[in-house]
Parts: sequence; C-alpha cells; structure tokens
Amino acid sequence: MEMIIYNAGLIPIFWFILYETRPDVILAKRAKKIRKETGKPVYAKTELDRTNIWTLMKISFMRPTRMLLTEPVVTFFTLWISFAWGILYLFFSSVVQTFSTNYGFGTFQTGMIQLAISVGAVIGTVVNPLQDWFYLRSRRYNKEKPGRPVPEARLYSSIPGSLLFSAGLFWYGWSSTGHIHWIVPTCGIAATGVGIYSIYMAVVNYLTDAYEKYAASALSAASLGRNSFGAFLPLASYSLFQNLGYGWAGSLLGFVGVALSIVPCVLVLKGPEIRKRSPFMRESVWDDGDDKDNDESRKSDPEH
Repeated sequence: MEMIIYNAGLIPIFWFILYETRPDVILAKRAKKIRKETGKPVYAKTELDRTNIWTLMKISFMRPTRMLLTEPVVTFFTLWISFAWGILYLFFSSVVQTFSTNYGFGTFQTGMIQLAISVGAVIGTVVNPLQDWFYLRSRRYNKEKPGRPVPEARLYSSIPGSLLFSAGLFWYGWSSTGHIHWIVPTCGIAATGVGIYSIYMAVVNYLTDAYEKYAASALSAASLGRNSFGAFLPLASYSLFQNLGYGWAGSLLGFVGVALSIVPCVLVLKGPEIRKRSPFMRESVWDDGDDKDNDESRKSDPEH
C-alpha cells in the first residue's frame, strides 16, 4: 500500500519533468499535429498499422515470455537483477533478525538501520552521472553506428557496482556480531545498496538500448523475475541466517553475487557479437529514418 501511495504521488511530478523518447510515439504526435494544422492526410508509420486490442494483448504476453526463455541476455540479466532485488527485500527481514538478536535493538532502531539501503541508493544516484558520461563518450568509438553511444557502455559502472554488492553481503554477514560496533554491518548494508542501485540502472538502461523497439517486453520479462525473487527470497531469510550463521549466510549470498557479476563482464567483452547473433536485437533496431525529422511522417497510401 505504501508503494502505491508513493508511486501515485510521483505521477504528476513525472508528467511535468519527463518527456517522450520513443520514436514512433513522437512521430505519431507530430503527424497528428500536421494533420490538424494543414488538413493533409499525413500519418506516421505506426498509425497505419491497425492491430486489434486482443492481438496486442497476446503479443504483450507472448513476446516477454519468449524473450525470457530464448534470449540469453534477457535470461541472465533477469537472474542478475532478480537476485539483487531479492536481497533488497531480504534485508527488510534479516536486519530485524540480526540487530535485534545481536545488538538488542528495538523496532524503531532496526527501522533506522534499514535506511542504510536508502543511503546507498542516494550514493548511487550521485555517482550515476559518471556512468552517463562514459555512455555518451562511447559514441566516438562506435564503429557499427558512428555517432551513437554503444549499449555496452551502460555496463561499465555496474561491474564494480556488482562486486561492491557482493562485498557488502560478505561485509554485512561477518560483521553482524555483538562484539563489533553496529555501524560496521550498517555500512555493509549501505554498500550493498549502492550495488543494488547500479545493477538496477544497468539492467534497465542496457535492455532499453539493446532491444529498442522491444525494450518494454525485455523489461517486462526482467520485472517478472525481479518481483518473484522479491516476494519469495525474504521467506528464506530466517532459516538461512539461523541455520548457517550470520557469516556463512552472508558469504553464501555474496558468492552468488560474485558469480552473477560475470554477466556484465561478458556483455562488455562480447556485446556487439551477441547483438549480431540475437534475432530479437536485430529485429528491434529502429530504422535510421525514425531518427530524422524529414521521415517523421508519411502520407497515407490508398492501396495500403
């Protein structure tokens, strides 16, 4: 309920500060404006594609499912972000368990400790412009499409971020003992928060850039895994830390995080080759004409 209220409050803010970036939507709006001002039958390409709602719903369900099952990039990115998201929600229960048992903290105190995740997100937000700088700078090295940034440049900061995410889990697990000051595991939680933010931004931005037209489907597939892990991984929190102990429980999670850190490394090294082999990525690329004003709309063809 809190998330619904929070997101509802952000909608009017996003309405004013965010602008449309999807080419086909922009062209459709421009074509509509031209028709209104001139009366000429000018239409964008997407306006001429008449697809019924049932077919659109079918595509919206089947395409993300196919991409999740057949696209290795979507599959492994989903695992990567799903684990990070599951850890985010696991902290909501494990922090209470850890700090109430080992430090004797009450409800209010453990709630304040959980704010360390937010501190990590704020740090990630402050650092994020550096990632944008790397991304924009990559356009000069793009041999496939000169002048356009390379999608893999979205992942540069996520590699150290993913390792920091794993390190934070080791840090949190082995320092969560009563004889170590509570600020030490709290800093581990904050470090994990920075990593979660960097992973989230990398997955969202890379899938958007790599799949272009099918970005929404790729993100839907990732969201399915992300929300599933967020729902079920916290259920294992109590047994995990109780049976393995705080140190080894944190280590187990940290080792999984280290293993998943291979995902962005592979994409940075082999990204262009993988994109050439992927039928979804090849098909989803926007036409060059979609980026030009003189191709923003076209006249309707009576025989179309």
